[in-house]
Amino acid sequence: MSAIDAGQRRCRECRELLLIATTAAREAAALIRERAPAVGSIEWRKKGPADFVSDVDTAAEHAIRAVLDREIPGATVLGEEMSPNASVDAGVAFVVDPLDGTTNFLHGYPAYAVSIAALADGQLAAGVIVNVPTGDVYAATAGGGATRNGEPLSVSAIDEPALALIGTGFPFKDLHQLDRYQQQFAAITRRTAGLRRAGSAALDLADVAGGRFDAFWELRLAPWDYAAGALLVREAGGVVTDLSGADLPFTPSSVVAGNPAMHAWLLRALNEP
Repeated sequence: MSAIDAGQRRCRECRELLLIATTAAREAAALIRERAPAVGSIEWRKKGPADFVSDVDTAAEHAIRAVLDREIPGATVLGEEMSPNASVDAGVAFVVDPLDGTTNFLHGYPAYAVSIAALADGQLAAGVIVNVPTGDVYAATAGGGATRNGEPLSVSAIDEPALALIGTGFPFKDLHQLDRYQQQFAAITRRTAGLRRAGSAALDLADVAGGRFDAFWELRLAPWDYAAGALLVREAGGVVTDLSGADLPFTPSSVVAGNPAMHAWLLRALNEP
């Protein structure tokens, strides 16, 4: 098989994986949207400090798994609620957050999403994020670009920190990092046009891909929080790394994302003594 033929085959496989992931994400989003009006009666429990899970999270993950099991029996699923320690290094694997922004959902705050990434032998192949309240669908394939509702996405062209809008996430689960984060928050706030924290890392990364945010950082995210969003940003022309500038490991990690200029600036600024 020639290199061109191999590339075409991989593109086709990426598109097929994206179709499967999108079908699963749309089904989960429909389930969540249907339950949203009755949020006051939804059962939920505390997993950890300021960290909650509801029966809607688990129902959405079951809906996703049903689609994935039907379409690719035996595929690995790394998911927040049911299989957080699965290995995604070989074969086809899906990294799933059935409801990113659970606390927002439980309070009726309209910033929550379904996020699914597909990996082939440990490499990101496709990703989809569905903004549940708006219905917007963000999608990307490796080498195939990124879209919102079928229209191409591109990171912003802003390269002046003083003009930049930066997304972030608070270390609400890891309070031992709060002092470090507060120092970073102060430093970035003083030098940019503003910071925003909506509470859904998947949507934050989608907003970097679409140019609404010029950059984003968070000190610790799980792979299901960032996998699909990382591919979106890269395919929209951006850069995503951990705080040291290394590739993301598909384990809990810091995340720094942005257009090339703002990613480089933010990485330097966050690491200043």
